Amino acid sequence: MEVSLSSTSCIPLSSKLNLNLKHKHALFHSQFPILTASAKTRRTKPFFIGNASRQTLSSNWLVSPHDFSASTASPWLPRFEELDTTNMLLRQRIIFLGSQVDDMTADFIISQLLFLDAEDSKKDIKLFINSPGGSVTAGMGIYDAMKLCKADVSTVCLGLAASMGAFILASGTKGKRYCMPNSRVMIHQPLGTAGGKATEMSIRIREMAYHKIKINKILSKITGKPEEQIEVDTDRDNFMNPWEAKEYGLVDGVIDDGKPGLVAPIADASPPPKTRVWDLWKVEGGRKAKKNLPSEHKFLQNASKGSQGSDGDKGAGQQGETPIAL
Repeated sequence: MEVSLSSTSCIPLSSKLNLNLKHKHALFHSQFPILTASAKTRRTKPFFIGNASRQTLSSNWLVSPHDFSASTASPWLPRFEELDTTNMLLRQRIIFLGSQVDDMTADFIISQLLFLDAEDSKKDIKLFINSPGGSVTAGMGIYDAMKLCKADVSTVCLGLAASMGAFILASGTKGKRYCMPNSRVMIHQPLGTAGGKATEMSIRIREMAYHKIKINKILSKITGKPEEQIEVDTDRDNFMNPWEAKEYGLVDGVIDDGKPGLVAPIADASPPPKTRVWDLWKVEGGRKAKKNLPSEHKFLQNASKGSQGSDGDKGAGQQGETPIAL
């Protein structure tokens, strides 16, 4: 097909659609302006379109001859890249765990860890944690990915790191595990339910016992405490403030004012006073400790007399009196 186009005068692109076209076989495209010329000029100065251009203009049935949206974008037009906070933080080698630990979250965290480690294994990876915990198997996957990375993984607790969140917090590189001054850390044993047939229940119970022993061994290796103490401390929900978590060995420092790298709210640098609570692992460690505890009868006797001292401090006259019935 031959199409003749002249170069004498041009009509603006905005008036293309308002033209009364006399030549029904003419082809129009946004890249080619409509030209007006006499018939003689069309015969003397023909313009041939090759096969490749034919397909671009009219032969392709998916593109309408008057579809101006099919034209290519101008090279001088700016191109914008879609960004979000996750990608912007990832460029700074920062990963944020701010939800429950499940399979989908674990896959996302693992992929980011492996990507940053492959990009540069000499720079630290910062993992910020604000998670109530979740799946044990998903948390173990994140733990294995952290140990697989050649780069150091620095962990920072923001808000709450409980259950598997605390486990991941403690699994960071030694010397690079931190807590914000207003955060909380909680450790406990794995939770789960068992139902169905007796054989199925036994399988689930055995699996829960396996994960409990495995987590206790890893925490014992991280904190340097015996497994017996870890087992007693994780028997129930054990909440800690940042300084208690540091003393326990779960973190290495508390980020406060004056520390470089992060800006933290104003807080007291000194740890809060300890509550007068006995160490459960020492009390339950042996039977001798249990024998030293006051009996219920002696406790009621002291309460009835209003005595503030111990049983050994009482006089002979007090021992002879009968306690008041409650």
